Amino acid sequence: MAWELEAANLRVVEALFAATGSGNWSAAESMLTEDFFVTEADTLPFAGVYRGRGALQELFTRVMAEAGVVGLQIQQITAGGDRVVALLEMVLGGPPEVRVQLAETFRFRDGKVCEIKPYYYDPRPVAAAVRRRAKSR
Repeated sequence: MAWELEAANLRVVEALFAATGSGNWSAAESMLTEDFFVTEADTLPFAGVYRGRGALQELFTRVMAEAGVVGLQIQQITAGGDRVVALLEMVLGGPPEVRVQLAETFRFRDGKVCEIKPYYYDPRPVAAAVRRRAKSR
């Protein structure tokens, strides 16, 4: 029975990535709890806690624009209990193009995502990209 729940959670995360990647924010928000939140580390230019179903779109839009994200590649997704972990490679536009390794944890409650917490292996390239883009504006 636990594996069925974990498989369902995996499907939700895959669907969430598909929805956000295609800009289908109403679909994405339907997979989030009302009290959903994302926490970005203090080492990032977009640090803080983003709350509510609209928070994911707000943060996604901000990160993509400020850091110049041109791609996000899913390396692997795994589940255990009420958590799903996605190993990702975020691609920042160049020149030169920079690839940033990160993991995102998704916590579930009642079949919906209630929390996302990203962990960047090295946040410095993201911060540098944001500074570079801010200077060019």
